[in-house]
Amino acid sequence: MPNRDKWTADDIPDLTGKVAVVTGANSGIGFETAKELARKGAETILACRSPERGKAAFDALRAEIPGAKAELMALDLASLASVEQFATEFAERSSRLDLLINNAGIMAVPWDRTEDGFELQNGTNHLGHFALTGRLLDVLLATPGARVVNVSSVGHRRGKIDFDNFLYEGGDYGPWRAYFRSKLLNLLFTYELQRRFEAAEVEASSLAAHPGGSATNLGAASVRPPGTGWLFGLVNTLLAQSAAMGALPTLRAAVDPEAAGGQYYGPSGFYETRGHPVVVSSIPASHDKEVARRAWATSEELTGVRYTKLEARHTDVQT
Repeated sequence: MPNRDKWTADDIPDLTGKVAVVTGANSGIGFETAKELARKGAETILACRSPERGKAAFDALRAEIPGAKAELMALDLASLASVEQFATEFAERSSRLDLLINNAGIMAVPWDRTEDGFELQNGTNHLGHFALTGRLLDVLLATPGARVVNVSSVGHRRGKIDFDNFLYEGGDYGPWRAYFRSKLLNLLFTYELQRRFEAAEVEASSLAAHPGGSATNLGAASVRPPGTGWLFGLVNTLLAQSAAMGALPTLRAAVDPEAAGGQYYGPSGFYETRGHPVVVSSIPASHDKEVARRAWATSEELTGVRYTKLEARHTDVQT
């Protein structure tokens, strides 16, 4: 019987027969998530941008869990063409998708653009995953009890949405400002997707999680004030929890039978920086339905991906 206050990877149920996709599974939270899902029997797809780092992670997973049902697939979330190709290839391989873990992300990097011309952080962290989920929607809806888990951050609390400068087309870019916006968009997407699942009366759930402060390489390329790199390193070493602990909120959102659509999981400790996973709260702005609908429409327009299967089911329900 799981300890609801001290939930660990040991509480993950048997996942034999389940299929999971984990984006950014080559390191950190993503690798730990993929590893534990595979350990419990799920057929686990490591969706990675770098072939070299992906292969290294795949080999490490198979070395630790020799019998793991795991595969490596190429996915660059900064390329809509790559997202479409991944979804097409996945649908050819599998007729089900129980768990879509939208984990990959970049944090506070210098100004750059995706292949499609989007500001890099919001293009990767939000639009890439929005497009991926939409491209995989058919197989998700064909799988009873499918779950989508979006990995956000406590940084969402400082995020602000500006539809007049959504992707910083008008300037005013700041590495951390853009990161915080992308993490707020992750939550707006999570809650709006859950509302649309419910409106269409489909058997799928959308949840979110954040890892707290975890010792990973996510911030390796982050922009920091000159001469403060040592300070960030010291804080990461002394205060951050392990990547394995940081993965627990994602894992609980993905597999706990008692987890419900629309929930947000994070560490239970001081300021949600560390500890065992529990349901946590997000800022009121993340629950703003009008902003969420507008962000959804903007994301559809930018990516060209529409969730038509949900719209059709919603229409059927209403009529």
